Amino acid sequence: MEVVSIERSTYEELLTSFNSFVTKMKEMASRGNDKKLGDWLDNQDVCQILNISPRTLQTLRDNGTLAYSQINRKVYYKPEDVESILFIVTDKDKDSKMCNLKTECL
Repeated sequence: MEVVSIERSTYEELLTSFNSFVTKMKEMASRGNDKKLGDWLDNQDVCQILNISPRTLQTLRDNGTLAYSQINRKVYYKPEDVESILFIVTDKDKDSKMCNLKTECL
């Protein structure tokens, strides 16, 4: 075993730096705990909210209309992202109903 001798001021400086590092690491770890998966929506929830099929939901993801995150094979959506496209989906739904009523689309 090797013994290393350092000045007291150097030791205190090292200890202060280490404590600062520990504090920053705890702050970073606590930020990760704030994000809970419970606030996110899955495919079934979004399909029910928007009243669309899973295939339409896939199209919204593919063309970039709806942002999503994927963990393994499971896809999740932020509620605010779903809410932001709610008017887009309802407008398209109205247009398709008008098309069906007129039997001719412009």
